[in-house]
Amino acid sequence: MDSKEIQELLKLINRLELAEFKYKEGDLQFSVRTKYFMSSRSGQEMMPSYVSMPAPAPVVHAPAAPLAPATKSAAENEGEGGTSAPTAAAKDNLIEIRSPIVGTFYRSASPDKPVYVKPGDTIEVGTVVCIVEAMKLFNEIESEVAGKVVKIVAEDASPVEYDQLLFLIDPNG
Repeated sequence: MDSKEIQELLKLINRLELAEFKYKEGDLQFSVRTKYFMSSRSGQEMMPSYVSMPAPAPVVHAPAAPLAPATKSAAENEGEGGTSAPTAAAKDNLIEIRSPIVGTFYRSASPDKPVYVKPGDTIEVGTVVCIVEAMKLFNEIESEVAGKVVKIVAEDASPVEYDQLLFLIDPNG
């Protein structure tokens, strides 16, 4: 099941006002609880739950031929919002974590909670690194690699596209 099929499924769940939906096919499994999910004990409406989705398979950059001289310094590139991967990623063998879905990127569960990870943090496989909200569902993005967070490329509370670069991870960190 690709991301487009998942998005269509989420739209259908929302349109049918389903309270809960579980899906399992091979290694892929997920469950969704919507705003229609009612607690069987209290009858109180519960907040939508988080959906855990593993990040896409990591991309390891192999050492490449020497790069042509850059026209801008790294400091100048940093000042532009850091929307593209730094050229150092290729020569440092950094692993990219990319968005598995279209949505809004959040570094923490809520504004008053601490961020999941920050540059310099060491993460393990399965560590929640961020949330991507899609259609009022909060999808926890888990790392599929262990290492040190080198850079957070996406801006907090900003829209992200499918396969957009979110994090750079040093597997040797």
